[in-house]
Amino acid sequence: MPKTTAVTSPHYKWAVVGMLWFICFFNYADRLAIFSVFPLLQKDLGFSKTELGVIGAAFTWVYAITAPFAGHVGDRMPRKWVILGGLYVWSLVTGLTAHCTRVIHFILVRGAEGLGETFYFPASMALISDYHSPRTRSRAIGLHQTSIYAGTIGGGALAGWMGEKYGWYSPFWVLAGAGIVLGFVLQRFIREPQRNQAEREEATTDTKEVHHLPLGQFLREFARTKTAVLLIVAYFGANLVGLVFLTWMPTFLTEKFHLKLAVAGLGATLFIQLASMVGSVLGGVIADRWSQSQVSGRILVQAVAALVGAPFIVLCGWTRDPWMLILAMSCFGLCKGMYDSNLTAAFYDVISPARRSTATGLMNLLGWLGAGLGSLVIGVAVDHGITMSVAISSTGGVYLAVAATLFAAARWTAAKDIAAAR
Repeated sequence: MPKTTAVTSPHYKWAVVGMLWFICFFNYADRLAIFSVFPLLQKDLGFSKTELGVIGAAFTWVYAITAPFAGHVGDRMPRKWVILGGLYVWSLVTGLTAHCTRVIHFILVRGAEGLGETFYFPASMALISDYHSPRTRSRAIGLHQTSIYAGTIGGGALAGWMGEKYGWYSPFWVLAGAGIVLGFVLQRFIREPQRNQAEREEATTDTKEVHHLPLGQFLREFARTKTAVLLIVAYFGANLVGLVFLTWMPTFLTEKFHLKLAVAGLGATLFIQLASMVGSVLGGVIADRWSQSQVSGRILVQAVAALVGAPFIVLCGWTRDPWMLILAMSCFGLCKGMYDSNLTAAFYDVISPARRSTATGLMNLLGWLGAGLGSLVIGVAVDHGITMSVAISSTGGVYLAVAATLFAAARWTAAKDIAAAR
């Protein structure tokens, strides 16, 4: 692949984060809007909760299974065009969602959307990391991460309001058109950096140019990197819990607190995601500073966040007080944001720059398999007599297991693996 020239001014490296922020906004708004209209699909099309769970899982499982391939493409092709190509594809598929009438239609369309969206994160995280060295990487990724929460709020609120007013299908047309227009605008301004550009620019001595690492060699090295494996295992659990909230919280608020669809769609996302924005920025700042004195600082930030967040997950399902629920959702969101902001930054501390996109694809493989499992299991459990409150509360135990895994990585494997990567 021919070398590319990138604008590397301090302003542009943050402008890249800003441009990707808007693309990621639609990445999440498009994928999550459907959850706010689940009650309408149940009412208008007669879907059971198990069927809704399968529809939710269809996206995540295709997203997961194709993630390693998407990561490999991101390491072999210009990330700019991988990102923009994915945006065009998933936006078109989002528009097709409005024409579905049967469960199989939704499964096929949601699966196709998962295929389109899976290319975004491996390529975008690698792109940001080639503009931001470890000195600013957690902050850059944490700032980018806020787009996930904004997209979740925007997609959920828009779908709930438009679904109630104009029909469940209406928001998908709006989101599809807006995403395509955004792609045409930004393709003029996003530039492709060289691989490992940030580290080479900040190095005080000559830094070797990154050469392509054969996939087989990378996989062997990856399997021997215990910290990377533990981080992926932790992500399996964390993403399982996260998607349970995204999939079922609108329905939970509608059924338990008798909220209207638009209010439930907004309430299910607003408090968690706003708090996650704050946590994401805060977690990035803390981790960048902590990692200067403690090599496992990014992982420790994640571990503490998961440990503190677990009780608030239990409280979300258990409480009958709306104000207590808002408090619990906000505290959980703050912790989730601090965990999320260091997800790929911690991972890249132990991963070769030549295979960052591929490694992110592997992480998404396991993480989104867990997410699909959580979405489906909750639906099946509720159809078989377990209350939604109990089902949601039970995922607090998963978050405790995530914290234990991360503390183990920080204590026993991180220092050696980070030193070897550097």
